[in-house]
Amino acid sequence: MSTDAAPIDPQLLEPSLRERRESYTLPAIAYTSTELFEWEMRHFFENSWVCLGRTDQLMRPDTRQAVRVGRESVLLTRDALGVLRAFFNVCRHRGHELLPIGEVADGDPIQCPYHGWSYRPDGSLKSAPRLGYRPGFLPSEHGLTPVRLDQWRGWAFINASGDAVPLADHLGNLDQILGPWQPEEMVETARMDYVVEANWKLINENFQECYHCSEIHPELCRVSPPTSGLNMDATGMWIGGWMELLPDAVTMSLTGQTNAPLLPGLSDQQRRRVFYFGLFPNLLISPHPDYVLTHRIEALSPTRSRVECRALFPRSVAERAGFDGSYASDFWDVTNRQDWAAVESIQRSTASRGFRPGPISEPEESVYQFFNMIAAGYVSGRADRPRNPAIKAEVRR
Repeated sequence: MSTDAAPIDPQLLEPSLRERRESYTLPAIAYTSTELFEWEMRHFFENSWVCLGRTDQLMRPDTRQAVRVGRESVLLTRDALGVLRAFFNVCRHRGHELLPIGEVADGDPIQCPYHGWSYRPDGSLKSAPRLGYRPGFLPSEHGLTPVRLDQWRGWAFINASGDAVPLADHLGNLDQILGPWQPEEMVETARMDYVVEANWKLINENFQECYHCSEIHPELCRVSPPTSGLNMDATGMWIGGWMELLPDAVTMSLTGQTNAPLLPGLSDQQRRRVFYFGLFPNLLISPHPDYVLTHRIEALSPTRSRVECRALFPRSVAERAGFDGSYASDFWDVTNRQDWAAVESIQRSTASRGFRPGPISEPEESVYQFFNMIAAGYVSGRADRPRNPAIKAEVRR
């Protein structure tokens, strides 16, 4: 067992590491332990590529913002030319935070509120007031400490530890699969923000199956058969697949109809499917025939998460006079709230003496992949890409 293994009894994980038809869900402690949550922040979030959101929505030019990545505080800067950079939110003098988490500031320079040291948007030291004579002191050696940042198809990602695989390897074949939708050419048209009283993993798990859809999603079932679809093989850190639309439905909306043209780069087959991809650890992407929906998860505590849901349309569509994309956000706000009620119920149950891990059903193949990836990561100290499904189930979600 790795010295970086999670603070959890390995025997509790054994049922989640079995082959799919013998496997069970994660133990309750995985959703309630503060110690385990802190371990996840270090090993699953800081050691991985965490999505920060859409790059064009993060900040305007000449602004900066402090964000949380795992346990780390990261300062994002965007200079006058629009270049996005990331640094640890730590002054090089005495270590004071340069900006409180969640706050945005503008103007140049970046000034520490403690002693007034200041930095340029590229992280270089601009001024160290009253430092005095120090033999050998070089300003070039006292700039802000950079954090690894990369961008993909309009999203920004941070690797706080600096030692994750390249983002392209983390994505694997997801980039090629998502290519026809061209999300890098899309813009945000709707925001739905939620605080969900549930562990971040429960939100991932719920996204990966439609076994529950017949019970809690009547609107969804009117446009997409809950027993349709298959998983797809992944070469990166993602899990997912597709579901079909009913013959009279064009997209996922309360009426099944759309107010936007279907995306031109899609095949006839892709135009009849809705896809669901969970990119580890915190970005859920759902490409539709006419738009892309995303959920970005921010883990706040073992029992609480913030979820940012966004609807994305091609810029050429979103900027048309009279365009109204609310049909997408209206549908998903209803569906989201149904899901949040379900996962919050599960979260409450994990604290019960009566909670026991349950068997994984046939339609929960993707959930099995997620449980297996998490449990194996607890043991090894770092999450690895999920097992591809050994059995191609006729019923996917």
